[in-house]
Amino acid sequence: MKLDAILWDYDGTLVNSVPKNIDITKHILSIVAPHLTGDNLPECLQSEAAYHQVNHAAKNWQDLYVRYYGMTESEMLIAGSLWAEHQLTNTTPVQLFTGIDCTIRDLSSIPHGICSQNASQNILNVLTDAHVEPYFKAIIGYDDVASSGQKPSPESGLLCFNQLFDSPENKTIMYIGDHEADVLFAKNMNAALGDNTTVISVAVTYSGALPKHWATQPDFIIHTPTELTTLCVPYLS
Repeated sequence: MKLDAILWDYDGTLVNSVPKNIDITKHILSIVAPHLTGDNLPECLQSEAAYHQVNHAAKNWQDLYVRYYGMTESEMLIAGSLWAEHQLTNTTPVQLFTGIDCTIRDLSSIPHGICSQNASQNILNVLTDAHVEPYFKAIIGYDDVASSGQKPSPESGLLCFNQLFDSPENKTIMYIGDHEADVLFAKNMNAALGDNTTVISVAVTYSGALPKHWATQPDFIIHTPTELTTLCVPYLS
């Protein structure tokens, strides 16, 4: 099989956005759920290590907010609606993981795309600052998909396919993420696109994920960004 495109998750896969996400969450809590601020700030928002642990344990962002932050269902829904706005206005620096830029350039013969629950403009700004934006031919963010269509629903993946290809048939795609929901997303994309398309799932561990404990297993696991180049070699000929 020849690889036709590489699709990426964003947070925890391309970039270490934890410091920014924690800061945004604190601001949103002060608006939506002030009873969870100050001395009552959830423990998982008090350090990057604690955040990483619960972020990878949660099924999705809704589960993270309700089970680990302690928000009510209604508070969670309001918080979700504020996320994109706060992502764009928050100025906490976000950096690519070490080796990501080299890996993307090494694989520049293949079009890249992003399917993320971050805001698409926010993603574009970071990619531009890191001088890797030209390699990404499609960026689908939280604000490009209805709340019911967020990952692991395949909707953002299908939108990404439509931007990359005239037809998704007979394509081999790799999707890279740091969460079990990303593996489910890849499988759901594969099911939605049909038997003539193959979606290969790759899980990364360099942001703290432990894929070996997931109920749904990826096709491959990599421990550093540069391992992706070696993994892709058989698919480039």
